[in-house]
Amino acid sequence: MRNYLLAVGAAALILTSCKSSKEVAKQEPVLETIGSKPVYTSEFQYVYNKNNANAENAYSKGSIEEYLNLYTNFKLKVMEAEARGLDTTDAFSRELDGYKQQLAQPYLTEKSVTDKLVREAYDRMQKEVNASHILINVAPDADPKDTLAAYNRISEIRKQIVGGQNFESVAKEVSQDPSARENGGKLGYFTALQMVYPFEHAAYNTPVGQVSQPVRTRFGYHIIKVNDMRQAQGEIKVAHIMVRATPGMPKADSAEAKRKVDEIYSRVKKNENWDKLTSQFSEDAGSSGNGGELPWFGTGRMIPSFEDAAFNLKNVGDISQPVLTPYGWHIIKLLEKRTLPTYEETEASLRAKVAKDSRSELNKAAFLKRIRTENKFTEIKAAKELALSKADSSVVKGTFKYTPAGSKDKTLETPLFLIQDKKYTIKDFFDYVQSNQQIRKNHNPRHYMESLYNQFVDVSLLNYEKANLENKYVDYKMLVKEYRDGILLFQLMDEKVWSKAIEDTTGLKAYFEQNKEKYKWDTRAQATIISAASKDMLNRADKALAGGRFEDKKQEPKSLAFDAGKDAFTKQTQAKLDELIQQLSSDSTLSVEVRGSADSKEVAKNKKLAQTRAQKVASYLTSKGIAANRVKTVANPKGKTRTVGLTYYSTDPAVLESTLNEGNPLAVQITQKKFQKGENKALDGVTWQPGTYNVERDGRFMLIKIDQILPPSYKTLNEARGIATSDYQGYLEKQWIEELRQKYPVKVNQSEVDKLVKK
Repeated sequence: MRNYLLAVGAAALILTSCKSSKEVAKQEPVLETIGSKPVYTSEFQYVYNKNNANAENAYSKGSIEEYLNLYTNFKLKVMEAEARGLDTTDAFSRELDGYKQQLAQPYLTEKSVTDKLVREAYDRMQKEVNASHILINVAPDADPKDTLAAYNRISEIRKQIVGGQNFESVAKEVSQDPSARENGGKLGYFTALQMVYPFEHAAYNTPVGQVSQPVRTRFGYHIIKVNDMRQAQGEIKVAHIMVRATPGMPKADSAEAKRKVDEIYSRVKKNENWDKLTSQFSEDAGSSGNGGELPWFGTGRMIPSFEDAAFNLKNVGDISQPVLTPYGWHIIKLLEKRTLPTYEETEASLRAKVAKDSRSELNKAAFLKRIRTENKFTEIKAAKELALSKADSSVVKGTFKYTPAGSKDKTLETPLFLIQDKKYTIKDFFDYVQSNQQIRKNHNPRHYMESLYNQFVDVSLLNYEKANLENKYVDYKMLVKEYRDGILLFQLMDEKVWSKAIEDTTGLKAYFEQNKEKYKWDTRAQATIISAASKDMLNRADKALAGGRFEDKKQEPKSLAFDAGKDAFTKQTQAKLDELIQQLSSDSTLSVEVRGSADSKEVAKNKKLAQTRAQKVASYLTSKGIAANRVKTVANPKGKTRTVGLTYYSTDPAVLESTLNEGNPLAVQITQKKFQKGENKALDGVTWQPGTYNVERDGRFMLIKIDQILPPSYKTLNEARGIATSDYQGYLEKQWIEELRQKYPVKVNQSEVDKLVKK
């Protein structure tokens, strides 16, 4: 809903001008007046063009008048929000600031550098590199002596390898990449945008069989051996059948998922119709209705196990064995192969990836260099030297705080640099140091202070540029206005319409009663549909379903122990009973059979004791609110322990379905509900009269039992709550707009409206 409003806000961009409001009033014709505020023709025309320029009926009388009405309603709501001071709250300011940060990003970049990086990434994507590496760790902000030590170490290792030592053996011995001990530094094939940029750049510029010079990344220093370079695999399109199985799920459910996917795979191998199997059994809702088809993808765009299996399929129509990913089991079918898309086709997505990639640091450096010049950055070298001279051991301990040495110490007031005419003092820098310093063991204080100074300069330049974006870029100013109005509109619409419709239960009920004709059921069938893999399984399901009560073997606990001395509940039994009460309370379809037992020492009176124990459990359950007809007691005189056994029953057909599917997860599907026309194809194919119908469809045996045909009837409020609430919101909004039009009278200048209509 918020995104919708921000889009509506986009339709309300105000055409800004550097002229004063009086000058505008003299020159700009007024299209309408809302309250005392004019809406200028140019303002409306700009918004109309943005949203309707390509419409077939653009600038027709009907289109102009319809859009003017919508725009007027929008302006009324924003005016009311402003009148109520919603644009002055802290929450509003925080939210708008957050959006401004996002909107500013495209203006805080260097387009020419981005263009070059995007093209470079695309060109590199035509190849895939197979490489190995050795890593010596060093932090990005390491002290120079540590950086030099790491560089010397990696340089020495390179000399050894160039001198003839085996790269893999050396990697296993000295590389500080934890995986190197297992893989000897081998990384396999990769392409652009899959490694940090300095690493990628070196890999693509090192000849096959050669070892690169040391390369610095945020992880440390690397040397890279390029083992092979091949043409990119391109992209493929596949379809899949998925059975959900997530990490950490219960073992029983995981095993059931594996059985199910194996059964589906066996049917695929028998050349059963792929689309039918996908429609019936795939648990990927997004693709099951379309034969399991997925969008095109290339290297690095899917979970590795899925991607490897897919690319290993050679011919169109080939099908993989079940493949496990973090989402579940997949059976993959190859549909098409193609080379990589053209630059034009992939440019937009590449730009988004480049913006998030480590190569964006090149862009940032170029951008900062430009705004240094544009904003006339001027550094006062003597002041910089003075500031850095105050660095001591406290700064690497994270406790630096400069205290002036007497009243004559003017250090803090000394200007450090200027951005345009704005001065930044040593005090500003020291405040930044105090807020951003961190413990840096074994670092040189002056070096660390200088790195903080460089950060402070960059942050100051960036913040200055952000603060002046609205003055510098008119389109950015318009976007901020758009989001500002969208936030205001959301807040007030939520209060006056959306939340009100949900919370005003009395009003909703009255509206529903007054408009009951809008909320009616068409003819429905109360029916049970059984779909089975065989006639025998269909008959078993039908017979079991007729009983109306099905054993639920998955429920726990299975038994409750009694204290041998007191013949009372043990602490563990008490806890299990409370757990059982929660189960029965939360699932109204569940009931339980309680079987009491006695041990071998109680033979003479074991039947009575067994019954007493069962009754004791039943009494406890009913005392906690469980209905007596949901608890059945049975004596078990042949038992050998002082326990009560529990057997669970359910009236939910899903429990029966699960039981029947233990041997074959696709054996039976049972649906029992009120169906509308068009909801189930098999049901739509039989006569809608009470009775039993046998149907064969898509290789399945089906039994359809129509118990009752329900004539058209009124829905209850609960049945229609979603759509009724939406309608009530529309009703409240209409009423509110009428109130606003009375509060802020709207006067339309019809002659100006007519001028906008193109004959």
